[in-house]
Amino acid sequence: MADLTPIPGKTMSVIAVYSMKGGVGKSSTAVNLAWNSAVNSSRRTLLWDLDPQSAASFLLKGNRSKKDRAHAMVAGTVKPSKLIKHTEIKNLDLLAADVSLRGLDRLFFQIDKKKHLGKLLKEMGKSYDRIILDCPPGLTETSEQILHNAKIVIVPVIPSPLSERALTDVQLFLDSSGKKHAPLLPVYTMVDRRRTTHKQSLARKPSWPVIPMTSAVEHMAKLQMPIGSFAPRSPAAQSYARIWRGIEKRLAKN
Repeated sequence: MADLTPIPGKTMSVIAVYSMKGGVGKSSTAVNLAWNSAVNSSRRTLLWDLDPQSAASFLLKGNRSKKDRAHAMVAGTVKPSKLIKHTEIKNLDLLAADVSLRGLDRLFFQIDKKKHLGKLLKEMGKSYDRIILDCPPGLTETSEQILHNAKIVIVPVIPSPLSERALTDVQLFLDSSGKKHAPLLPVYTMVDRRRTTHKQSLARKPSWPVIPMTSAVEHMAKLQMPIGSFAPRSPAAQSYARIWRGIEKRLAKN
């Protein structure tokens, strides 16, 4: 159980990591950005895993819940402090996912509260500087609430026309809603510069940050650790650090 003592005078910011598609390095990105927030920026950080596949929870050695407690917490029958756990990393806490989150959209429909997620974030944010959200894939009621409550949305994109098209579809959907939403910041992930399609995509969008496909990324699952914990000088770790510095600069301007 975490001690959610409010931090006086602190301003919390929500950073969502979101993708329409799975398998694009979304959870790895969320975990590594959370590590940078906690370690390199010394921010009191919460990683909230909202993806029922719970990959981010696994990467941070979160225990798989035997009960459907993640859903119950959102519904209000379990307090967040009961589920939030400290990780092995200083300043980094985890609110783990479980399979009950598959029913989150139905819950939001049943309670008919468009601002419910925002209220939960505001309450938990009293105890944190940064909340990183590992969002479920797809464009759902859950993801829509997330996108409208985040300060910044990081969108991992594999360098290919199809992945780039999915990003465009999300942007068009959000713009068509007429509601204010966080800026979408795309990041190329799993980049292999030897591949022609990847080189072509990078040439089209030279300003997008790049996370290379390296052995360090693959070792995350084996070690259940962020890359910065075991390979801080690797190209991938350095790339995540640069992205996080850019996020902090952007938040400082707001």
